[in-house]
This record gives sequence, structure tokens and C-alpha cells, in this order.
Amino acid sequence: MDARTTVTVNGRSYRLPTQPVVVVICVDGCEPDYITQAISAGVAPFLREMLGRGGSLLGDCVVPSFTNPNNVSIVTGVPPSVHGICGNYFLDPATGKEVMMNDAAYLRAPTLLAALANAGMDVAVITAKDKLRKLLGHELRGICFSAEKADRATVEDGGIADVLTLVGKPVPSVYSADLSEFVFAAGVRLLETVRPDVMYLSTTDYVQHKAAPGTPDANAFYAMMDGYLAQLDRLGAVIALTADHGMSPKTDAAGQPRVVFLQELLDALPGAAGSRVILPITDPYVVHHGALGSFATVYWPRAPTQAPSRATSPRATASNAC
Repeated sequence: MDARTTVTVNGRSYRLPTQPVVVVICVDGCEPDYITQAISAGVAPFLREMLGRGGSLLGDCVVPSFTNPNNVSIVTGVPPSVHGICGNYFLDPATGKEVMMNDAAYLRAPTLLAALANAGMDVAVITAKDKLRKLLGHELRGICFSAEKADRATVEDGGIADVLTLVGKPVPSVYSADLSEFVFAAGVRLLETVRPDVMYLSTTDYVQHKAAPGTPDANAFYAMMDGYLAQLDRLGAVIALTADHGMSPKTDAAGQPRVVFLQELLDALPGAAGSRVILPITDPYVVHHGALGSFATVYWPRAPTQAPSRATSPRATASNAC
């Protein structure tokens, strides 16, 4: 490939965008059935049009299936074993402390976003939750801010100021569909004004944790999203719509939570003394995550004398992802 028309990141070469605007949208928790049901209900005409004149593929997310590892995999093109972000939360072996994994110090690989900016592209990143901002904006020379803390964005730390004036909306509640809508609205306004070459938009899965596909709240969310996608299309954007993970129920047939307290099981197991269970889903957004998911990491201080008899992990009513 011609080095003048490509960038190489983490061993892979990518063609530089030839269209004036490319918008990559990561819809947090977007189980494919959400879109199918919204289209069937007639509330997402543009998504129906996208399927008709574009392409649609199903793919597997990376494991663990959480927001941080998958968003970072999207922007680096490599799995967590390479880029280093293995959850939202982990046990730092260097300190022995449990910490949030939202610091770019844990990132082991450069991002395609930064590489595109270094190649002369104007790049903008808008995230719903602030926990992703430092990871996605690592070494990025461009615009990068979160809807959660849009009022704190500055030219020095974010490449932009007066975001609320630009968007014409107040800072939304982090526990609302409004947080994602702010991301879409901000993307449209940037396209109308600054018009970057590449934008990366990442939403929140608050609605997906609360509403199953085809329910009124879910369809209302996708109807909102559909309207903004249509605006981006009219403004000349090439749109790539993807997700960081899907959703799955964590209840039994009666609707009761299926919860296993893995640490208690290990504490009672001979040979497992000193083991520590870390739930990578853990983050500050406890209303819809509750620090419970269907993936757990067990840290052993030494080789166990007796292995657990079965693989179990904490489960919650909402989702295996975050």
C-alpha cells in the first residue's frame, strides 16, 4: 500500500478516508434485535434504508464483553491481550489494589484515531461516559470530550470549549437516554460547523440495561438515534454503525436474579485461601450495572491445591456487559 494514503497501527495498514467525513458510531449494548424490532415497529426508517443500500454483518465482540475492552479494540484493531485493557476494573498486580481501568497508563497499544490525526486528518471523539475519554483520546491531537462532563471541556484538555453552547443542550443525567442523545446531537453540530474528517461517537447502554428489544422505551431510543443518523447522512457522512457488546437476561424463568457469590465459594474451598475475585464490569455507574455481570476474574496468590469443582460467576438481572 502507498504510505501516503495509508496509516499503519499495531501491525495493520488502513487506507486514509477519501470521503470528506467518516462517522464511526459505537452503540453501547446494541443487541442486533434492538434494531430489528425498531425497524419492524416502523420507528427507524433510516436504519431500514441503511440495511437496504449498505452492508450488515454480525460479529463477535472481544472477551470480556464490556465497554472499555471493546471500544479500545475498535480503535486499536487488536484484542485486549495486545492493547492491555481487559475490563473496566482489575487488580493491579504491582500495587495489589483494585482500580478502575480508565487510565491511559494501562493502554499498551496506540490508537488508530491518534494515527489518523498524525497523518493530517481532523479527528473528533465524543463519548457518553467520561470513563472512556482518556482511553479513546490517548495522544490524540483533536477534539475529545464526554457528554457526561461536556461542561468541563476546554481547548487545552479536549480541543474544544463551550460545548453546551455549541450543542444547545444542558449536561444530561448520566442515567438517561439523554446522555446518548447528547452524543448524537454534538456529532451533528460538529459536522455542521467544524466538519472533521473522522468522528468516533460512543453512546451509553443505560436504556439497553433497562429495556428489552421491542419495548416502548427501547424503540423510542432507536427512533431518536434514527433521526440523528438521517441528519448525519444528509450532511454527507459515511456512517459505520457498530456495537461494543450485546445484552442477555440474567434471571430465571420466574424473573428472579440468578446470583452466585463466587468469593464466598472460594473462601470455603480448601487450597483457595487468599484468592481474590474481581468483577471487570465494576465501574461508577452502579444504577444499571450494580457491579454484577457474568464474567469474573479470579486471582490466585499461588498454585491451588484443589481446583474449583465448577466454573461459576456472579450474574445480575440486566446484562453480561457494561
